Amino acid sequence: MPRTEEANQQLRSVQRAKILAGARAAFARRGSATTMADVAAAAGVSQGLAYRYFAGKDEVVLAIAQDNIREVGAMIRAVTQERSGDSIGIALAAAVELIQAKNQQTGLAGIGVQAWAEALRNPKIGVAFGEMLSTLRAEVAGVIMHHQTTGAIPAQPTAQSLASVMIGILMGHIAQLVLLGDDALTDVPDALRALWPPSPDQP
Repeated sequence: MPRTEEANQQLRSVQRAKILAGARAAFARRGSATTMADVAAAAGVSQGLAYRYFAGKDEVVLAIAQDNIREVGAMIRAVTQERSGDSIGIALAAAVELIQAKNQQTGLAGIGVQAWAEALRNPKIGVAFGEMLSTLRAEVAGVIMHHQTTGAIPAQPTAQSLASVMIGILMGHIAQLVLLGDDALTDVPDALRALWPPSPDQP
């Protein structure tokens, strides 16, 4: 029985995810020296199959960066939506805790920093990375703007500025996870809650 288009799409999604998982493992071992052969070997697929999904290493790096930024964006949106009545510090602390957990599961931080390095090396990746960050900033600013209208977050500074601060803190935390390790940063969520405590009129 021939596969339906839905089944084909599901297979492509599974294969792509498998290749990207292999790529993350390969980058964790070899860093910028990783080749498509390394990616294919780590994923347990042929190079030919890897090239069917990605034209080369640059596309793999971009895909990983997109996934990472999408994950960070989802974390920010989740904590700001679920904690709309909380302070910025409490929301950021929750996002940091999610990042720490994700890093322990998938090595998010190390792969993320390597993708940033590739963005500096390759102008094409750098431009795409900048576009992704701009999109993330706009999405987070939209969430913050909503909370500003409810009074949960002060109307000033601008939502865009607050979004940049939030993203900067989280990306800085990701970099520190790579350089210092999880154990050195266990108190960061508590520090964020202390730095930006709830206002007196918050519960």
